[in-house]
Amino acid sequence: MKTVMAGGEHALLEIVMATHGGMTTAEFEQSVLDWINTARHPTTNRLYTEMVYQPMLELLAYLHAKSFKTYIVSGGGIEFMRAWADRVYGIPPERVIGSSIKVKFEMRDSGPVLMRLPELDFIDDKSGKPVGIHKFIGRRPVLAFGNSDGDLQMLQWTAAGAGARFMGLVHHTDSQREWAYDRESKVGRLDQALAEARAGGWTVVDMKRDWKWIFPFERE
Repeated sequence: MKTVMAGGEHALLEIVMATHGGMTTAEFEQSVLDWINTARHPTTNRLYTEMVYQPMLELLAYLHAKSFKTYIVSGGGIEFMRAWADRVYGIPPERVIGSSIKVKFEMRDSGPVLMRLPELDFIDDKSGKPVGIHKFIGRRPVLAFGNSDGDLQMLQWTAAGAGARFMGLVHHTDSQREWAYDRESKVGRLDQALAEARAGGWTVVDMKRDWKWIFPFERE
């Protein structure tokens, strides 16, 4: 595990992609649903769908009420997130952008299927994020939010647009309710983006100081 973590998010992504090839897209979606509906966090014993951020849900609800079109742009696997993002975040599959593996069409006796291959297709991280936004959305965001250096280029791309723009960073500072990490972390490092946010006047949210609730169940 030390070797894997030392490789950072890219190494983790390569392992996940390679080990989840060799099945159809429908089989993969079902495996994701089976996991997301039963797996529990080892510390809180909550379903992972309950471990989403309450302020994020509130922000999305506000933006949807104001007729904004919202997207998830993540370094994680696109098909993994598409399976449950609509139910949890209210963001439909076509508005989820993420890393992907190659897929090929096959005709079987039972009908056509899409087979997942153990080969990386697109890495939606760092400089890949604005590329993915351009490729799949075709418009520059007016608001963008992130929490690591993997989001830096997306935030830079957003900031460079004309007119009013909002760039936000979540700084993980709460070791009691969540986790505290930033500049020295192997995964989720927040270093360059934090410096640029302060220099450029972007909004930095301090999780410990600014969030009354982190997870929805804290309000129970």
